[in-house]
Amino acid sequence: MVATPNNTISATPAFCEGIQYFGEPLEGFDELGRIPVLSPDKSGVSDPRDRAAVFQTLLAADALRYLTLQVTASKASGHPGGFASSAEAVAAFYMLGHKNMPTEVGHHAPGYYSAMFLDRSLEDMGISTVNQMRDRYREKHGLLGHLSGYIPGILAPAGPLGQGQHFAMAAALLHRDKLFPVTMGDGGMGEPYPISSIAHFHTAYPEVTNFIPILVWNGFSQEHHSMVSTKTNAEMIAFWQGNGFDEVILIDAKDFDDRDQEGAYVDSTAFSLKQRLAFTEAVLVGVDKAAKFAFGGKLTVFIIKQLKGAGVHARGAKSHNLYAHHTLDNIDIVAGLKARALNPEAWQTVRTNLEWAGGGSSSKTAVTESVLPLIDLGTLPLEEYAINESKISTTAMGRLVGYVGQTDKSYIVTNADGNEASGIANINQALKINHPTVDALYNQEPNGQVYEPLSEDACAGLAVGLALMGSRTLWCSYESFAINGLPIWQTVTQAMAELRRPTPATVCLFTAGALEQGRNGWTHQRPEIEGYFASMMRNGNIFPLFPLDANSIQVCYEWALKAVNKGVVITASKSPLPIRTSFAQTRQALEDGAITLQEIAGSKKVVFAVIGDMMLLPVYEAAQKLAEQGIGSKIVSIVSPRRLYRESDVAWNTCSEPDGKFLSDADFEAFFAGDALIGVVGGASAMLEPVMLRSNSKRDVFAWKRGETTASAGQLFDFNGMNAEAIANRAKQLLG
Repeated sequence: MVATPNNTISATPAFCEGIQYFGEPLEGFDELGRIPVLSPDKSGVSDPRDRAAVFQTLLAADALRYLTLQVTASKASGHPGGFASSAEAVAAFYMLGHKNMPTEVGHHAPGYYSAMFLDRSLEDMGISTVNQMRDRYREKHGLLGHLSGYIPGILAPAGPLGQGQHFAMAAALLHRDKLFPVTMGDGGMGEPYPISSIAHFHTAYPEVTNFIPILVWNGFSQEHHSMVSTKTNAEMIAFWQGNGFDEVILIDAKDFDDRDQEGAYVDSTAFSLKQRLAFTEAVLVGVDKAAKFAFGGKLTVFIIKQLKGAGVHARGAKSHNLYAHHTLDNIDIVAGLKARALNPEAWQTVRTNLEWAGGGSSSKTAVTESVLPLIDLGTLPLEEYAINESKISTTAMGRLVGYVGQTDKSYIVTNADGNEASGIANINQALKINHPTVDALYNQEPNGQVYEPLSEDACAGLAVGLALMGSRTLWCSYESFAINGLPIWQTVTQAMAELRRPTPATVCLFTAGALEQGRNGWTHQRPEIEGYFASMMRNGNIFPLFPLDANSIQVCYEWALKAVNKGVVITASKSPLPIRTSFAQTRQALEDGAITLQEIAGSKKVVFAVIGDMMLLPVYEAAQKLAEQGIGSKIVSIVSPRRLYRESDVAWNTCSEPDGKFLSDADFEAFFAGDALIGVVGGASAMLEPVMLRSNSKRDVFAWKRGETTASAGQLFDFNGMNAEAIANRAKQLLG
């Protein structure tokens, strides 16, 4: 192919403005490439062996490679190599009409941006030409470095490896009539989660097979050979079969090589045109077969085996990302672009095909581009308990969860460590654990609404994936173990902050805090998780909630069910604790952030800012000790610490569904002003930051230090130096 500068070509499509090089038409273009095979009346290729369909799939693959390389080189930044080795597979799924395609690999972002540009989705954000795409790549309010909910047509964000399959499975569960292919790289196979999460999902939902992992097997990871690069084809097939896949379709570029390339991984773009078309046809036929298997009830994986960097500026791990010298003038970049350059008419063919594939631009047709209708929950059956009555908070919330699930049959609760152990056996009783074995004793049956893999990643993954797709969910966990599921929760909550549509908040219930886990020792005492949420509060859409009793938790859950585009974390004890508040008080606390529980007059006033329900026990005792010495005190329970920040502390106004409610300075003083202030929390001290930032009083913090095996919560208070005596003594020291 001879490439020429674009200023010598006339009558080029307007969207091509900014393309660096055009080439001569491929042999056979007039017969096979000039008339697009897709149209408003035809959303997918019907015969994958049709010569024109194969030819135009090859054009699409090269167009994706070209744009990926030129856009990344325009900023000398980004990752072209991994996507390049998947180009034929992505093009084939698109040409067959299957465009609801999440990915596990954030580094493939520029390839998917190229696809969204070609199918006209990016026009929804004002990107109509290649020049505009180049200008806004990796820029603020543009095409982010990794995939995000901000980009039109992109199905899901792509954060750390090992996450993409959760989005595909969640979408498949909600939309049985559509296919959800999801690309994953060699590196993703090294994560412990993808295959095991698919296995559990398939056991729980054997009828849901309308998703297809696409393994991009290219032999390399970011900086070296991939750890699966030494596997033979037979070993790779056996691996997937051994993990429960009914059908494994592997297309190996090596089988089509007519250039005697060395090694097990080859570059199909180096083949003769005849063999390139033969490889592309094999991919298109294989993808078509995989889609039919998936819709036919068979768990299927599609594997494309091709050298990393196929058709771009370098090969192997060296193709993974661009460095500062990889500008559009770099000799390797120029050579890569010229080799992939298409004639203007070919660009128009590719655009027409990708625009009409799947029925229209992804920004209009992707399942994430519209609001999923939800069942009306009516009025929640809240039950207000009497003051001083002892009740278990988690159980009170569990009763409401059962009602929600029975009203909304799409509602799913996930839990890795057992609901019964968290005081919410009533959830299992009402909704049943999804399990192939029917057993009334364990509340399990097929089609139950409680999803219980022994993996926090799988729990969080399905719950947040469904929430991102528009459905209600609840992720339950022991506080001590939830941290293993937080990476995907963080990915999704960040995406929700950018999402262009409202979607239900992703709601969590974390129980059995460190103070309740004495005899289990430090392995079950992981309250540092609260520090994770404390740092995320500044995002603007993260709301950790600390209900202080069984009345309070019901109101917090009611609030969470109505929230959109937020991450709501409810942390509560599974032990019986006294009722201290009414529903009305917690509703006000969700607006103000806190509630005053007790005030004792005295010669001076110590204000206790307390986070947590069980943590109130030593604080009440400390207040009594001070009262006996004539010292006054005030106990303020912090229910929603996010409300206590100053408006300028939080990026709330950058969120797509902004929540700008913060406690005023006057109201803050009314709560927390005194002669001394002591923050008390059973977890990470960072959760008290909003109060410590704003207070002008002499102040100190009592917080968790480390775990130990103890017989009671009281002994853990003692071990961490946060019992009633220590708190009272420190108050007196602050008062001088």
